Amino acid sequence: MPGMNDANFERAVIAMCVHDEHGALGLNVGSVLAGFSFAELLASLDIEAPHLGHVPVLSGGPVDPQRGFVLHSRDWSGEGHMDIGAEWCLSGSLDVLRAIAEGRGPQRYIVTLGYSGWSAGQLEHEMAHQGWFLGGEIPERLAAIAPGRRWDECFAACGVDTRLLASDVGMA
Repeated sequence: MPGMNDANFERAVIAMCVHDEHGALGLNVGSVLAGFSFAELLASLDIEAPHLGHVPVLSGGPVDPQRGFVLHSRDWSGEGHMDIGAEWCLSGSLDVLRAIAEGRGPQRYIVTLGYSGWSAGQLEHEMAHQGWFLGGEIPERLAAIAPGRRWDECFAACGVDTRLLASDVGMA
């Protein structure tokens, strides 16, 4: 994004999960951790699910990259889940991972390690300085979009053609 100067957020697609007077927490849902599958993550937790080797694990952000999060559809709820908008929940417990591995978890899910966090007022400051583009609510079909296409697709959902975006800013 123009003016950000932080490689962690270049072409980032942040699903904002919490934003209140204490700060904000979001997950980057557009950046795959190369060479690391969901099945491997589960195996490291002694949960067997080789059938999930095709599911990518995403880099949710630079904060606490050892901590896992699952952004998932509301058709599953468990320990410590939090509702995020009309279609999504956020879970960070082993319950959701076990449920997915056993085929009784949510239909739609995105797995991340780490998160993106902002202290109180920090995100508002960045937005006031045009560091971010604010889109709409997290699309219901987000999990069905390939991570590498989410940036373009989320802009398109707001009526913006990313091919027309300029990478430089200036003053008229």
